[in-house]
Amino acid sequence: MRFATERETICQLCRTFWQLGWASGTGGGISVRSGSTILMAPSGVEKEKLSPADIFELDADGCVTDAPTSGQRLTACAPLFMAAYRHRNAGAVLHSHSLDVVLATMTVPPGEPLRLTRLEMLKGLQGVGYFDLHEIPVVDNTALEHELAGRMEQAVLQWPKANAVLVRNHGVYVWGTDVAHAKTQAECIDWLCRCVVAMHRSGISHLTHDRAQPDDVARERAAHAAD
Repeated sequence: MRFATERETICQLCRTFWQLGWASGTGGGISVRSGSTILMAPSGVEKEKLSPADIFELDADGCVTDAPTSGQRLTACAPLFMAAYRHRNAGAVLHSHSLDVVLATMTVPPGEPLRLTRLEMLKGLQGVGYFDLHEIPVVDNTALEHELAGRMEQAVLQWPKANAVLVRNHGVYVWGTDVAHAKTQAECIDWLCRCVVAMHRSGISHLTHDRAQPDDVARERAAHAAD
């Protein structure tokens, strides 16, 4: 079977997401790029039961080049995944319905991004430091997933420093240079959203709770510049 490793990786990640509660029911999606081929989990299936033969292959334009013989449907996430592949040269794009992410989007005023700073797990995000003010775009949900494609693409272009797009009341699309990187980005964002929700419940502002010393900020920025 072509791309046996990538197919098995997608199945393993789907099982992991299901165990975390990120892909309950038939929700969530995983895609991985190998050269000019993009592999995607199907739509409308129990993600914990996927096998390598259930995975779709697409070309760089998002056209299906190999489909499962079991009658599976291509994921409705496909056009949204393609925005990150086209504009960010992503190696993998993941979609989850994490409850903490969904709740965090509810704390963000319409038209604004989720703003994060002075939280340790920010350092797990690509190019982000502890003292940075990091913004992750939040777009409004639509009735049908594929209808989000335009909003996803606009957010990807408007926030070039973010490796994710949050969908209000829905979940998150997150990407990385490869599948391991995308997975760690997803885990960090989930932790940060969980923290935001907990602080919101406690009446704590995550933008003002910590007082940074100027020399601390200067040292971090110098370290970023050296990288």
